[in-house]
Amino acid sequence: MNLLRPLLVLLLASLLGAAPPRKVAIAAAADLQFALTEVKEAFAKAQPGIEVSLTFGASGTFYAQLMSKAPFDLFLSADEGYPKKLVEAGLADGTTAFRYSRGHLVLWVPKGSPIPLETLGLQALLHPAAKKVAIANPRHAPYGRAAEAALTKTGLLAAVTPRLVFGENIAQTAQFVQTGAADIGIIALSLALSPPMAATGRHWPVPEDTHPPLDQGGVVLNHAGDRAAAIAFRAFLQSPAGVAILRRYGFVVDGR
Repeated sequence: MNLLRPLLVLLLASLLGAAPPRKVAIAAAADLQFALTEVKEAFAKAQPGIEVSLTFGASGTFYAQLMSKAPFDLFLSADEGYPKKLVEAGLADGTTAFRYSRGHLVLWVPKGSPIPLETLGLQALLHPAAKKVAIANPRHAPYGRAAEAALTKTGLLAAVTPRLVFGENIAQTAQFVQTGAADIGIIALSLALSPPMAATGRHWPVPEDTHPPLDQGGVVLNHAGDRAAAIAFRAFLQSPAGVAILRRYGFVVDGR
């Protein structure tokens, strides 16, 4: 009888028509690593029947993968341009395109660093202790392009270029400076405010007028396996609960 019990349970579930969990796979910009993980946890409580999987990386890399129909349902980019290009290519649903936040750049150093961010600002990049400066790769990371633009506008690019080290995405860039592979980094405010980095470092805001705005957008892919589930997560991200989480990590959402 004991041996038959598991089989009976499975048979009963089958007869009752137990539905498998719905799933949504999300390709997300690396600056969302901590904020979106919290959003996922909150969404799971609101929508327990939908499983969410998160993959973080450089938005440009995801764009290239999605042009080949990589298996993601929702794309959250650090640059609105990539979702728009997917819509233009017929690979994403333009009616679902939306702006979910604006990101911000900061300089970040470990707490024990001799570099005085608070008094030097961007000139801190020229401090003798700033032997290696980490930024995201401008070729496929929007935060890297913004950092390069800020260096160009402030006239620092030529002096800093020999000391630049590039992260494949903004999360790896933050990791470089957090682990000592770089002495100072230009990273996302959302990562600087995350518990592990806030506890171990100091940051200074890069002036907004030194680079184009980091308006971040998302879109549902046309090949989404469960379009309704992807739209449900999109809606939650824009809800008061989702916006509150994004704001805790320094994102500006529609001026709120």
